[in-house]
Amino acid sequence: MQFEVLVELKGEVLDTEGRAIGESLRRLGFGELKDVKVTKRFLLNIDGDQQRADQVAQQIAREYLANPVSETFKVKKL
Repeated sequence: MQFEVLVELKGEVLDTEGRAIGESLRRLGFGELKDVKVTKRFLLNIDGDQQRADQVAQQIAREYLANPVSETFKVKKL
């Protein structure tokens, strides 16, 4: 089974990379650009039954892909 994990900064954490990209794009002439938010995307292929694969995907995201202090994550079965 394939899962997509999206990891992004919590709302209260400053996205310095997104801010830098946004400023560069505005300097390049995209003045109407309001904001850029950087998100990490991971694709996981997991063998096994549906319930176990869901558990493994959640555990990997929670324990290894996202920093719980500054990031949130969403797991979606594809």
